[in-house]
Amino acid sequence: MFYLLVRFVLRPLFWLTCRPTITGRENVPATGPVILASNHLSFIDSIAIPLVAPRKVGYLAKAEYWQGSGFTGWLQRALFTALGALPVERGTHRAAQAALDTALGVLQTGGAFGIYPEGTRSKDGRLARGKTGVAWLALTADCPVVPVAVAGTDRVQPVGASWPRPHRVSITFGTPLTFHEQRGQAGRGPARRVVTDRVMEAIAELSGQEKAGWGTTTAAP
Repeated sequence: MFYLLVRFVLRPLFWLTCRPTITGRENVPATGPVILASNHLSFIDSIAIPLVAPRKVGYLAKAEYWQGSGFTGWLQRALFTALGALPVERGTHRAAQAALDTALGVLQTGGAFGIYPEGTRSKDGRLARGKTGVAWLALTADCPVVPVAVAGTDRVQPVGASWPRPHRVSITFGTPLTFHEQRGQAGRGPARRVVTDRVMEAIAELSGQEKAGWGTTTAAP
């Protein structure tokens, strides 16, 4: 119920301030597990994508967002929870695996999960080479990946800005990717790299971003 209330309140506000252009919503499967893999330009991405996606999308968010006190702390917890965010600790390998396990739990119950394969926000607008967690999730859950490209969100809330500001944004949902050739190979590094690079190539095509630090793309075995 609170999820619907937040969407009804925030969606009109988002449309008013960001005047979003949305393309390809029909590419997101209506049911079943699916990963939405996006480039990452701003904190606001994790609000914008769930607000425009055709179904509820789970995201990971740092646990500190649930630890505030007073009314502001309550409001922050309520907002993130309503948007489908899931609290995770950060900073260690164990925490990273725990985060992936949390995401896998969403997929195994038939949900949609959003992830940023780059691992962090871009500070210069370029697209970094993806980390292979997205591939581990896709191959372990045996589900499709929908590439997503956001643009303009870095102007709404640049890195370091405390509050958003009005600016046009666009969000594009690409054609779902499936990985039949790598099925059952979540434990193999080369297979994960192939899947991740394919996802990132699709994001790059949608976003038009310059690539940074990609090196040589691994060829499929």
